[in-house]
Amino acid sequence: MNAAGHPLDRYDWTGIVGQLDAEGWAPLPALFSPPQARALARAFDDPAAVRISGERDERRALRLPAPPPLRDLPCALYARLAPLAQSWAQRLGHDVRYRPDLDAERTAPDGPAVLTCLRLDGYEALQHAHDDWAFPIRLVALLSDPARDFSGGEFVMTEQRPRQQSRPLVLPLGLGDAALIAAAHRPIRGARGDYRATLRHAVSRVRGGERRGLELPLDGQAFAPG
Repeated sequence: MNAAGHPLDRYDWTGIVGQLDAEGWAPLPALFSPPQARALARAFDDPAAVRISGERDERRALRLPAPPPLRDLPCALYARLAPLAQSWAQRLGHDVRYRPDLDAERTAPDGPAVLTCLRLDGYEALQHAHDDWAFPIRLVALLSDPARDFSGGEFVMTEQRPRQQSRPLVLPLGLGDAALIAAAHRPIRGARGDYRATLRHAVSRVRGGERRGLELPLDGQAFAPG
């Protein structure tokens, strides 16, 4: 996919990739305009948004074709992040290769965009795939305004490093903001080489109002050498 002229070009991708590699997450502020974020939030109530099998009613999948703000977003993000994903796979000893880009006409992400809706006292512990073949980076976004629509509901990322205490981090998200996150594991450089850190994610308890969000997988085609 040719990413020239894409709205993502306004971001500093050298800095984003560097922060992802160093910290396991990177912000994409104002990825969606307020009207775009509100429209995506309303899509939760659309009959086309299907309750995910085995999940609570707070999670619904957007089936293809995706709304315009999401239509080519996975492909555009994947092309920018595939080199980092490949580097992580090699450093973790995974015998996998990621394609440099996705064909927007023939390839869809391995799984739909997921809309979430949490109301009073609702919270969510996210479970992301631990498969070594899965693309290791995901996008999350906030589709509600924390200053007006809800209180609580922070997106919390916890990183567990070997023989160290867990490191929690609250991602500072506002209406339309997004973040790229390491989905399950990432390599960290140590004195004796790389070691594997495990990431867990959650949305803390909503204390008032209603919080709507988005989770977007970037899984493409990965294959073993040969």
